[in-house]
Amino acid sequence: MPKILSTSWCQCARTLAIAMALNGLMALPALAAFPDKPVRIVVPFAPGGGTDMIARTMGVAMAQDLGQPVIIDNKPGGATIIGTDAVAKSAPDGYTLVMATVAHVVNPTIQAKLPYVHEEAFAPVMLVGRSPNVLVVRADSPFKSVKDIIAAAKAKPGKLSFASQGSGTSAHLAGELFKNLTNTSITHIPYRGAGPALSDLLGGHVDIMFATAAAVGSFVENGTLRALAVTTADRSPALSLAKVPTVAESGVPGYVADSWYGLYVPAGTPPAVIARLNSAAKKAVQSDAFKKRVESEGLVISAGTPEEFDRYAKGEEARWRKVVKAANITAD
Repeated sequence: MPKILSTSWCQCARTLAIAMALNGLMALPALAAFPDKPVRIVVPFAPGGGTDMIARTMGVAMAQDLGQPVIIDNKPGGATIIGTDAVAKSAPDGYTLVMATVAHVVNPTIQAKLPYVHEEAFAPVMLVGRSPNVLVVRADSPFKSVKDIIAAAKAKPGKLSFASQGSGTSAHLAGELFKNLTNTSITHIPYRGAGPALSDLLGGHVDIMFATAAAVGSFVENGTLRALAVTTADRSPALSLAKVPTVAESGVPGYVADSWYGLYVPAGTPPAVIARLNSAAKKAVQSDAFKKRVESEGLVISAGTPEEFDRYAKGEEARWRKVVKAANITAD
């Protein structure tokens, strides 16, 4: 009897082992098949701005590598919080990403309350790249230099206005830092994206804008807008901006306020899926089509690992937290 029981037990064990192995084999195609439906990149701004352009250009190349359509979904409003929250609440399966900017790490500091827990809601995929903001005015503006703007702002405090693509965005922070370092009063006018902001700048409804280079590169090239300065520590390598001085060398020592773009997915997304998205994003930004599209904007491509992006973003959050508190920047 004991021998019979032992044989039976061994047979059951072998059967169980085979079943588990088969289940494992059946699970492999599901992982390998990612993605098996369209991927969506949420842009938390209105169409027409730099973030939108970067996402759409990347989306075309990513779709070719992933073998599935990459849909760009504009969800503007709430200083990028509406679109960002939609991604935070999406399924952690890799099919929904957000194209984040500096606002992603600044909102926790300037917003009284967020609808998601910032530290726990997202997983990094890749830092796409960094670029300067550009202080621009209309071609017919009387302002020809940074010193002209400072003089006008001091002469009539609060009369000048600067546009941004929303509170907490790089354009907003660049303007607030400028005000703080020059001890001037310039009224901030937030919009739901760079497109609407630029439209009002061109229409004469606002005076200046610290716009992303990606958003205004073509306007500077065709002479519609005049670039007075770039916000980075060094001059931009972009041909259209190569002769444009920095804000710091234009009379505002210590001024630095660049912008960046990066992809996040909801927290809990499988590491293998994140790795696949990182690979596709890396190929997209290193493609000739992407480089040609952004070369005039001075975008410095990063294309690193999720871990590198995470370290960079946390450093940016700490840096801007100090600036926000020192300048008493609010979400308006």
